[in-house]
Amino acid sequence: MDLGVTELIIFDSDGVLVDSEIIAVTVLAKAASEEGAAIGMEEAIRSFRGLKMADCVRAIERRLGRDVRETFIDDVRRATALAFDAELKPIHGIHAALAEITVPVCVASNGPMSKLTHTLGLTKLLGRFEGRIFSAYEVGSWKPDPGLFLHAAQTMGVHPSRCIVIEDSVSGVQAAKAAGMRVLGFTGGDPGTGLQLGSICEDLFHRMSDLPALLQDRVG
Repeated sequence: MDLGVTELIIFDSDGVLVDSEIIAVTVLAKAASEEGAAIGMEEAIRSFRGLKMADCVRAIERRLGRDVRETFIDDVRRATALAFDAELKPIHGIHAALAEITVPVCVASNGPMSKLTHTLGLTKLLGRFEGRIFSAYEVGSWKPDPGLFLHAAQTMGVHPSRCIVIEDSVSGVQAAKAAGMRVLGFTGGDPGTGLQLGSICEDLFHRMSDLPALLQDRVG
């Protein structure tokens, strides 16, 4: 792997660009409890962070011992969108960090495209990534599978070894490593993230304001 050349920075969205993780997990945990599967916030964050909705629902159904109601996913998505409208903010320092980054950037997320455009639009980040947003739902590959990251790199015309991924979840770090990409683990979205990521990711950072310098060190 050529560590001296970086041609693309791939950002996750939830918890990296937009401060959405706690909002989304709160809505999901509330819906699960209303369905009869009580789950605390710490456990919900640990269990659901970085996973696609279908996997979250399967975990809830295992706890319930039955299927959730037919409208569960639609209800959760609707409630989450409303919560985002009221509460969502960009990750502190992300706008300034992006302004300093000179290498091309894109987004690769397990979320559906409608959610990505909604959240990036609310936080005034959409213009920085429009046309370079990749959703697992459109690719048919979800982290921790590397397919989404590989698709993003291929579409952007960059070899995986020349990409750096910015991630905040275990599944995202695993996907980046499986894709043969370097990865920086962001722990600023949630205090507990560092403990989870520390065991699988050597390069961690807590403040988004530190990212440009970290990338400069790795661009060469």
